[in-house]
Amino acid sequence: MTLRLPFVEPVEVRGPGPRVVPEPLRPGDPGGAPCRLCHQDEGIWADANWVLHNSAGGSLPGTVWLASRAHADSFSDLPAELAADFGRVAARVERAILTLPEVARVHLYRWGDGQAHFHVWFMPRPLGMVEAIKYALPVWEEALPPASPERIEEAGAGIAAAMKG
Repeated sequence: MTLRLPFVEPVEVRGPGPRVVPEPLRPGDPGGAPCRLCHQDEGIWADANWVLHNSAGGSLPGTVWLASRAHADSFSDLPAELAADFGRVAARVERAILTLPEVARVHLYRWGDGQAHFHVWFMPRPLGMVEAIKYALPVWEEALPPASPERIEEAGAGIAAAMKG
């Protein structure tokens, strides 16, 4: 399988901008804006430790994000009980996404730059879309046309049903 990005050659590489130190505070950082995720709704599925949210948009229906109920910033900050429970819940979310039609694999990503509250993204790689292997899936997700809100809601409802079943 060949990794292929959604760009036409030649692509011009540009250097990074100047570094910003100290970095700006994120919501949830001490001294920053209040943590939005600490006051989150119940999403499409929840238990005592986790809340699973449907994506608010994007091009890959079935993309969801999982957040801890406890305020922790990263894997290293999760209480031991939640760190141990994460694998069980992540496997359950993956199995639920794989019940959707035309999903080949589920990719898991954690970016910690937008919010100082533990959350991870699960993205379904469409069946047959082999150019989106490895790190290319989020790049393709940004380049593909957006899915309809109805299709995103339908996928989220399917995932929620599989999580509850």
